[in-house]
Amino acid sequence: MSADFQVSGGNRNAPFTLKIHRGEGMALLAMNWRGGTRPPDDFVGFAIEYREPDGDRFFPLNNRLGFEGAGGVVNPESKPTTLSPIQMFRWVHFPRNADLAGDFHYRVTPVFMNQDDDLSYGQPQEAALELRRETYPGELNVAFTRGFVSSQAFVDRFKTVSKLLPAKADEGLEFKPTHDRAKDALPWMGFEARSALLELLDEAIADRDAQVRVVAYDLNEPELVSRLKKLKKRLRVIVDDEGAHGKATSAETEAAKQLAASAGAENVKRQHMGNLQHNKTIVVDGPRTQAVVGGSTNFSWRGFYVQANNALIMRGPKAVKLFSEAFDAYWAHDDVAGFSATPPAALRSVGLDSVSVRVGFSPYASANSQLQGIADEIAKTKSSLLFSLAFLYQTRGPIRREITALRENKDVFVYGISDKKVGGLDVQVPGGSPAAVSPAALGKDAPEPFKSEPKGGGGNRMHHKFVVIDFDKPSARVYLGSYNFSDAADESNGENLLLIRDRRVAVAYAVEALRIFDHYHFRVTQQDKKAKREKLVLSKPPRKPGEKPWWLEDYTVAHKIRDRELFA
Repeated sequence: MSADFQVSGGNRNAPFTLKIHRGEGMALLAMNWRGGTRPPDDFVGFAIEYREPDGDRFFPLNNRLGFEGAGGVVNPESKPTTLSPIQMFRWVHFPRNADLAGDFHYRVTPVFMNQDDDLSYGQPQEAALELRRETYPGELNVAFTRGFVSSQAFVDRFKTVSKLLPAKADEGLEFKPTHDRAKDALPWMGFEARSALLELLDEAIADRDAQVRVVAYDLNEPELVSRLKKLKKRLRVIVDDEGAHGKATSAETEAAKQLAASAGAENVKRQHMGNLQHNKTIVVDGPRTQAVVGGSTNFSWRGFYVQANNALIMRGPKAVKLFSEAFDAYWAHDDVAGFSATPPAALRSVGLDSVSVRVGFSPYASANSQLQGIADEIAKTKSSLLFSLAFLYQTRGPIRREITALRENKDVFVYGISDKKVGGLDVQVPGGSPAAVSPAALGKDAPEPFKSEPKGGGGNRMHHKFVVIDFDKPSARVYLGSYNFSDAADESNGENLLLIRDRRVAVAYAVEALRIFDHYHFRVTQQDKKAKREKLVLSKPPRKPGEKPWWLEDYTVAHKIRDRELFA
């Protein structure tokens, strides 16, 4: 089996190269025509097939787009890429059974079309890699929610979010989905983050001497709360009480009451630090299980099932020690000055054997402030900056300034996405300013063969807080956590911030950044084209004067050239 996180095709007779990057439950396939040459005009895309571990056959990926047939007719159903090739130089694939142990084999074949619209196939590239669930088994696991309620994949599988999600967060603890496919939909939506968090709590319940410490901002997801209640007096929990969370009718107030009944009132604390207690952390300290959780995933319906989020699970006594110290410091200090003077309010090594991880907890004192240091690191970017940052364009500060400045550096590839406001997103298109997009851009007038997508309720959809710097270099690093890269996150809120210096982890977050960016960039494109009502079809080879091949921009537009070369 291949434990590599990046593998390449080895067929020197193929006219293109193939590089596959391991994501978390997904794979990024990147192709490039060999030798710096351009493809021939009759090249119409790539057929992509894959074989599962221990499988005996290849299955083609499907493409929703097809070639226009006689009379302008296009089959609206998805087609195998062997007949409707992918007209892109990279593609993110979610295998149906990504948790299977062993190698996933990919075969990518160039497809050509003659004057009679007949397809032919060139020499393929093949490569295999393991998409095992844990990033570093037994030490560290990066886990993502799917964040794809507003997607064609969701529409195909589940049609609507109606009866899947509570109308209001405060109804969450009592809400029971009545959607006829809820048992399939919720695991699909929550993806690995949901399953990893619930399974860790199941481990804690089974480890009868384990002590559990939780800090929660949102707390309205009943599967998680029911597990916390089973821990009884082995649980201590801090629940945010700022603003709406502090109301007598809030789900957080109700969850705190229920946990006080099961764990004892002395083991439940309400808190908001200077502004918010914004952490989403879990500590399990037991004879059999020693693990912690950090990241951006709120313990809520939206956190699990609607938003794009990440959770980082680390195992080992040093990680438990650091997160436990932070919990104890929060428990002892409701004030910024008190907490910021404690050891957790600084970046410290988690002490893992295989990967360099440092963690710190806000609020920081001015001497330990992290915000400017992160901005300085962004300014040092040599190759690429990939980010997915909730609220970036709603707050001013050094991070926003450095990203804006970096856009002007032609040697650096900048891709990113941020919440613009409730109900909107900013997509940082390389070579241009951020473009606004509505998550429901493919609405009732969606062009064929696309279907109307659900809005997924109000509020934020992109909730990540991570920056990937130079994923393709030995100096690759990732900043992540609940930390919103703002003054409030640095100086006022309770937050977790992690710095990971490791290429495997950086590549995993890079793939996540690309798949979220591509998902919404397509919607930006469709908003631009909506007035023209352009038909979405695959491009045939140029046959008349003035016609251009589909791939021309990938070889003539600077940021698309960089994109093609960087990942392949």
